[in-house]
Amino acid sequence: MTAAFSGDPRTLWIASPLDDDRKMELIDEFWFDDRSGHRWTTPAGYRVDGASIPRALWTLIGSPYTGQYRRASIVHDKACDDAVGHPDQRRAADRMFYEACRAGGCSKSEAAILYAGVRIGGTWSQIAPTLTESVQLDGPRISPAPSERSVVAEFQYMADQILRQGETDDPVEVERRADAAEAQLRQARAASLAAI
Repeated sequence: MTAAFSGDPRTLWIASPLDDDRKMELIDEFWFDDRSGHRWTTPAGYRVDGASIPRALWTLIGSPYTGQYRRASIVHDKACDDAVGHPDQRRAADRMFYEACRAGGCSKSEAAILYAGVRIGGTWSQIAPTLTESVQLDGPRISPAPSERSVVAEFQYMADQILRQGETDDPVEVERRADAAEAQLRQARAASLAAI
C-alpha cells in the first residue's frame, strides 16, 4: 500500500497572549494512511503546535510549519499526545512520522534527520523537562543556552549514526539505528554524571 495524506490541511492560526502563537486549529479532519494501511487521524478542532522537534534544532532542521514535513507534523503531534505514558505508541508515532515525511516529499536523508529530531525531542522531554520547557519558552537571545547546546550535540550524533550506514526507506531500520545511537548517548550521559 502507498502512504498518503487526506489532502492539504485547512487550519486556523490561534493568536493568544498566553501562548507562543504557534498553535493552529484544524478546521477539517486530516489524516495520514501509512504503508501498512493504518490511518492516523487528527480530528477537526484539534490544536497542533508542531513542537515535536525541540526549538534548539529549528536552525538546523527548520521551524514548525515549514518545509516538506508540515503535514507530517500535524498527524505526529496528535499521535504523540495520544501516546503520552505509552512508550510503544510513541515509537510507532515516530516511525509514522518518518513515513509521513517521505509521503510529504522529503528525501530519505531528510526524513531520517527529521526522525532524529523527534526522537531527541521525545528523549529530552523525559530526561530534562524543565530544561526543554525553558528552552522552548525563552525569547530571542544572542547565544544558545547550555541545555540547547546539549540537545544539538545529541541530535547531531544521532542523525550522523543513522545516516552513516547509508540511506534506507525502512522506518524500522531507521528506528533500530536511532536506538543504537540513543543507547550510546545514555552511556555517555551516565559516565558524565558519574564523573561529577
